[in-house]
Amino acid sequence: MVNLIGTYEGKADAKGRLLLSAALKKQLDPIVEDGFVLKRAVFQSCLELYPMSEWNVLMEKVNKLNRFNKKNNDFIRRFTAGVKIIELDNSGRLLIPKDLQSFAGITKNVVLSSALNIIEIWDKDKYEKAIDDATIDFADLAEEVMGNVTNDDDGVS
Repeated sequence: MVNLIGTYEGKADAKGRLLLSAALKKQLDPIVEDGFVLKRAVFQSCLELYPMSEWNVLMEKVNKLNRFNKKNNDFIRRFTAGVKIIELDNSGRLLIPKDLQSFAGITKNVVLSSALNIIEIWDKDKYEKAIDDATIDFADLAEEVMGNVTNDDDGVS
């Protein structure tokens, strides 16, 4: 399992090429030759960059859905809309396809934010707004999501 750490800023050029920071590239070095999958996020107007190994794990789960159930079929279609296989070029740049740039509103200033095993790619202004909006109720959200999680058998987290 891949565990990525950090938030990094960068700039996309006119062709949508994004140079990854040295710190992020170093984390990705062990998995870079396997490639990545880039897709639209489900809940936000950002992109998600999956290492191929993580994408394959996710696809194993999706492949278990019954395609004869209309909701499942609709979900699969929407979830995989715009999915692209991505590789870094020799300069360590990631090319964001035009349709995905458009979806995320990426023009120039970009934030790459680790989200455990994937990287979210945001337009910088949208990222800042999403972080500001989440700050308001983050304490309540943290309590609701993590409040009943314990890491040890003794119930202490």
